[in-house]
Amino acid sequence: MIRTILLLVLFCLTLAEASAATRDPGEHFFNQSLGDFSEELMVAREEGKKGVLIMFEMDECPFCHRMKSRVLNQVVVQDYFQQHFQIYTVDIEGDVEISDFKGQPIKEKDFAFRHFKVRATPVFAFFDLDGNLLTRFTGATNSADEFMWLGEFVVDGHYKSTNFSRYKRAKKKEMRK
Repeated sequence: MIRTILLLVLFCLTLAEASAATRDPGEHFFNQSLGDFSEELMVAREEGKKGVLIMFEMDECPFCHRMKSRVLNQVVVQDYFQQHFQIYTVDIEGDVEISDFKGQPIKEKDFAFRHFKVRATPVFAFFDLDGNLLTRFTGATNSADEFMWLGEFVVDGHYKSTNFSRYKRAKKKEMRK
């Protein structure tokens, strides 16, 4: 009986700890968009960010859902990325009119496909403070750690000298030591 109670208490503590380490990504990972990416660049500059991160997504995408429910909901991920980037979503099937980085009006789906050739989702595209694409990652990461490495890859400027696959291999090798 005591063993059962102890297991139940341990389970409850584990559950409480797990829920405390996650938050809704809609509220804590993504920023509210003004629908004008030229304005979003100004906000990023004013707030001392490294740049803008756009998650290109679509409603029925299971990999987008997985990223939001397993990675982007992690407090450590949210805090790190919010520290360094203004973060927005773009629906690759969306008919909503937005303004691109130059202030030109365009539908979300045209912004995704015509400007950045996004066909599969999710795509995480990192832009500098002038709206230039630094790097992009297509698909879901395997873990929150891998997504954190993606952030470090951009923040620390590793994208200038290597690709993310090599960077990730080196990080995994470091972890094994």
